[in-house]
Amino acid sequence: MFKKSIMAIAIAAVTVSAHAADELPTAAEMWKVIQQQQKEIQALKSQIEETDVKVTATADAVEQGSGGTVSKLAQWTEKTKIGGYGEHHFNHFEDKDDKIDAHRFVVYLSHQFNDKVSFFSELELEHSLAGEGKPGEVELEQAYIQWDYTGGHNVQFGQFLVPVGIMNETHEPDTFYGTERNLVEKNVIPVTWWETGVMFNGELAPGLSYSAAVHSGLKTADGGSIRSGRQKSAKATAEDLAYTGRLKYTGIQGLELAATIQYQEDITQGVASEADALLTEFHAIYSAGPVSVRALWASWDVDGDGFDTAGSDDQEGWYIEPSYRLSEKIGVFARYSEYNNKAGDSDSIDAEIWDYGINYWLTPTVVLKADYSDYVNKNSGSTDNDAFNLGVGWSF
Repeated sequence: MFKKSIMAIAIAAVTVSAHAADELPTAAEMWKVIQQQQKEIQALKSQIEETDVKVTATADAVEQGSGGTVSKLAQWTEKTKIGGYGEHHFNHFEDKDDKIDAHRFVVYLSHQFNDKVSFFSELELEHSLAGEGKPGEVELEQAYIQWDYTGGHNVQFGQFLVPVGIMNETHEPDTFYGTERNLVEKNVIPVTWWETGVMFNGELAPGLSYSAAVHSGLKTADGGSIRSGRQKSAKATAEDLAYTGRLKYTGIQGLELAATIQYQEDITQGVASEADALLTEFHAIYSAGPVSVRALWASWDVDGDGFDTAGSDDQEGWYIEPSYRLSEKIGVFARYSEYNNKAGDSDSIDAEIWDYGINYWLTPTVVLKADYSDYVNKNSGSTDNDAFNLGVGWSF
């Protein structure tokens, strides 16, 4: 109908033009043409209004027929968010086979129930393949309910990351230098480390925050390494709980100072002779323009006969990492680290590692990495070698 109307108007215009070439139309003829055009315009308006009514009626019918599903879906979309991160690595070792690894693929899912209650979760696939005889694992790293019970304070119920160190809570690949995570936080703290329990968080004063948690603990074999004791909330033995407290100061621009203490009465969970364990960790981050420095020290003091005999009653490490942003996209770093999971043994030698390399951010959350790890000393518990590393990482 619309096309026919346009054609009629065009023909009328041509007709008028043709008459104008011979003689001007009379007033009666002009009035007749105008009346015809008005009728056709009114018909087009009626069709448009009828279409709008039908569309509205169809939308109402769909909403009613779905039992309100469409509205619920719109609300779900507004209150539920998805995100994630991942990284791929290439490691060229001097003393063993080179490796390519789809190291991590992580999906975040969160939901806001109301202004005070929300849910957060993190599901990870490590090393691409999981299952019997496969190198990887599927892991639920976080799944907790957060209740903002009053202004500036909240409590988390469920499975969460332990508030310790620099990387344990913030370990997306675009947030740190180096293809691999630093070995001090990996082997001493040990990241990534999560437990299940209750944790309170809040602000004591401007720039001064706290975290205090009661949660499941480690189950470390008599005389073993701390990292081997992570139970990952998988039917975890809970004969002995752990207690973690952290204070963090960020009241000066560019500065972060934090201290964490954790205590567990029996780190073996009753499997061996009782061994109480105390973790102490301090770190500092300072950024001024393009320059940034990270420094961390962590130590475990384990009191148990089996740990004393093995020399693992003292497990500690530290590192310092200066970095410089050459531009918005390019940054370089160097890091010196020492750690020892058998520091209680006077014959054990600290592992000493130099790492240096470059990050190139394609976007603020997509990064390419190249670095070299140089082991000055390698203790008896370490299987790592000098390596040239390449990586790509992202988060969203």
